[in-house]
Amino acid sequence: MTTASPAKPGRLPITIITGFVGSGKTTLLVKLLPQLRAENPGYTLALIKSEIGTVEVDSLLAASDSLAGSAELGDEFGSCLCCTNIGQIEGALIKLDEDCHPDRIVIETSGSAEPLKLALEINRIGKATGRFELDGVVSVVDAENWGGYKDLSHTAKLQAQQTDLIVINKWESLSERDFDLFLDKLGDLDVDTPQVKSDKGWISKELLFGFDVTMAKTWLTKPQHHEHDHANGHDHKHTSEIECLSVTLSSAAKDASVDLTKLENLLKSAPKDEVYRIKAIVRSSQSPKSADGTPVNGAGQSPAYYILNWSFGRWTWTQTASADIGDEVLRMSIFTAPYESNKWAKKGESGGFFALDSSDAKADLVVNRVQ
Repeated sequence: MTTASPAKPGRLPITIITGFVGSGKTTLLVKLLPQLRAENPGYTLALIKSEIGTVEVDSLLAASDSLAGSAELGDEFGSCLCCTNIGQIEGALIKLDEDCHPDRIVIETSGSAEPLKLALEINRIGKATGRFELDGVVSVVDAENWGGYKDLSHTAKLQAQQTDLIVINKWESLSERDFDLFLDKLGDLDVDTPQVKSDKGWISKELLFGFDVTMAKTWLTKPQHHEHDHANGHDHKHTSEIECLSVTLSSAAKDASVDLTKLENLLKSAPKDEVYRIKAIVRSSQSPKSADGTPVNGAGQSPAYYILNWSFGRWTWTQTASADIGDEVLRMSIFTAPYESNKWAKKGESGGFFALDSSDAKADLVVNRVQ
């Protein structure tokens, strides 16, 4: 069995970006990198590509300091990331991890790839190596040229069904009528996958990427007064397709701990077409469980801090050594679809999701919309 040699502690998140040639996948990454650098200048990506993109765009990506390394499957790991070569992805992941030490690996697939097969392979590799972890699958759609995909409607439908999020690209040049026609055709795929529009290829990193250990560092070292700087680096000229709630639960009790049972009610009940991502730092005296029921560690220990990454209905926990967040036992951002944040703010304030595991300790719950 092949095993990885982790260059950095914890699991390495994998994001899959799929879509037909020319839909704007690489442009999405080019416009994503400055956001990552603004929040964490040392954050790095590694990229696996299975198709040759636009020379100018690929050159911009390769020149970025945020790109630790890349591999083109056509050069070293096979000609295409389709069903016949998907098993070769393990070698590419391990090689990039060992050679480049990235914080995240992005797999950019061709239009013929079926995301489900790749996602299943990533999950298999993750269990075999204990190193890699699927964070999300994003499908990029070219609204301007969608009509040209009509002969590939079966593949398009599979991609839409097997993805967490559909990003609508290149819609700005369409008239209102043409855009409505595009939405009708997209609706013909008969899927309930969440859909968001990019702003000329720009999408918030909060929507595309989940909460990993490196991203969490800024949360773990902030003083008690926390204003959820997830918007730092965000160019407010862009049109946002998400809303954000800031949630804090504080207690002066030394051993205060979050009620995981109530918190899991949120994780299990949040529909992915209303709530896109949840990112949090949590202090708990019990070991939390990931979506598949796997506990992070054994039970019966003193309160410890955990990083929560909830993405489109799936969630994972990672224990962290320490956190300097004062009296806060929970610090969370909830990213919702437009017009959904008020409803979830009311649910959060009701006390059904956020509480201490001891009725003797007093807690202060604050839920605010910050975006």
